[in-house]
This record gives sequence, structure tokens and C-alpha cells, in this order.
Amino acid sequence: MRILLIDTSTSNITVSIVENDNILYNYHEFIKTDMSSKIMPIINEGLKQLNLTINDINKIFVVNGPGSFTGIRVGVTVAKTIAWALKKDIIALSSLELMATTNTDKKYLVPMIDARRGNVFTGIYDRELNCVSENKLIKLEEFIKNLNNDYEFISYDDIEIETIVRPNINILKIINKHINDEGVNPHNLNPNYLKLTEAEENKLKND
Repeated sequence: MRILLIDTSTSNITVSIVENDNILYNYHEFIKTDMSSKIMPIINEGLKQLNLTINDINKIFVVNGPGSFTGIRVGVTVAKTIAWALKKDIIALSSLELMATTNTDKKYLVPMIDARRGNVFTGIYDRELNCVSENKLIKLEEFIKNLNNDYEFISYDDIEIETIVRPNINILKIINKHINDEGVNPHNLNPNYLKLTEAEENKLKND
């Protein structure tokens, strides 16, 4: 089985092609701008290197949030288009769970994405990727006040925590965790922003 995994939820974009527990292609780079024009060439380059076509993909995994509004839309749109063309279902993943595949000696992993104004997207996972505390948008100060040395804080962003590590994601770990999940029809897959867009917030203010 060949799997295509897409994560554009942060500026650290990931595109992987996996077959039978082997990573055949893995692109993981920081891309700050113009992600929408770069994602398909990245996917096509992976297929080209492997002498494959998009029709050789059997299953699609996509990160649908939380994270960057624009980034999430890009990844979800591309995944939905490919899945629709191939008549395949999609398995949606959390950006925070993907970050929580980082190896650690701590009991719990706390991935974080900066959501501005002192807020973070975060959750808590154990080392088997079981979700201990659901993904949420919360004030950083409020969230960390009761956490101790059993927790490893993980983020690509410059979060104001004394000890924080950069993600070192394990693609196979998250794929193996979800390989038997029931996929969703691409038409039914939506971004999981965990917060209102700026336009929605402004509309509420004006109502």
C-alpha cells in the first residue's frame, strides 16, 4: 500500500510517500510564503523520483489543523482534489498529534502552535500518541501553570517556555497508529481550525 501524507498546517511543510512501512520520499522544509504554488511541485517531484504517478497512491493522509488558516486550506484542498480524482477516502490527522511523534523520555508530550495574543493551540499526548487532553485554543499562561517535569513541550514556534524542543516528527509512527482508521469522503473533510477566522470574528463584533 502506498500512502501520501500532506501537512501544510505550519510553515514547516511535510510531504511523505510511504509504502509498506518504508518511507520512500520525505520532504520536510520551512516554507514561509507562497505555499499554494509549491505544494503540487513538491508532491510531483516525489512521485517523479520514485517513478510513480498519482494513480499509484492508495491512501491519503492529511493534516487538517489546527494551525495556519491559509496553510490548512492549502493542504486540505490539495488532498481533497487528489482523493476525489482517485476515488479514495482521506484520513485526517491533527497537527499536534504529528508533532507529538517526537521521541522523548518524558511521560507526556505537549505540542504547541503559536496562536498569537498569548494563546496557543495545544493538547497533551502520551508516548503512544493517546490523547490525554484534547486539542484546544487556550492562554499559554493558564495552560502550563499546573504542568510539571513529566511534560515535554514541543513547538516550531518561539513559545515563551523555559525548556522547549523542536519537533522531530516520526511519519511511520503516526501512519501505523491510524492506518486502519475509517477514512472520510473528501467532500466531507473540513479544516479543524479550533478558532474563528478573522473575518468571522469581525462579523461577530459588528452583529
